[in-house]
Amino acid sequence: MIDHNLNMQAAINEAMAAYNEGEVPVGAALFIADRLIAAEHNRKEQLNSATAHAELLCINKACEIVGDWRLNEAMLYVTAEPCFMCAGAIIQARIPLVVFGVPEPKFGGVLTKAQLFDIPTLNHHVDYIAAVREDEIRAMMQAFFKELRKG
Repeated sequence: MIDHNLNMQAAINEAMAAYNEGEVPVGAALFIADRLIAAEHNRKEQLNSATAHAELLCINKACEIVGDWRLNEAMLYVTAEPCFMCAGAIIQARIPLVVFGVPEPKFGGVLTKAQLFDIPTLNHHVDYIAAVREDEIRAMMQAFFKELRKG
């Protein structure tokens, strides 16, 4: 049986790396057959790129490692709900399961602002599990933004 709480730790570790680098603390980790394939965190500030989200960086790295753009046996763990852009990339990559921690109130593309994974006419369906380690991740996000406002 898959331990989603344990696998989410890899994404949390990436989020903490982002936090320590002054990036919004979002981390992503991609597993295939319960084996960690790739992990990344937000790098928007470092790369001066609006698309340097944890999910996109992680998906790109996993595609390179696997040698295919189709990640149809993968599970993607993300500390925050994927935005519209990232949800679209997840669909394009054929990832069957996404597990995330906290909702994204401004740009959430899975539950909060849009339900992109639930569009019945798409050729690929993505299952999702929300609120895994939500309290812990929320506390980290709140601490980050509190420090940002002070500084």
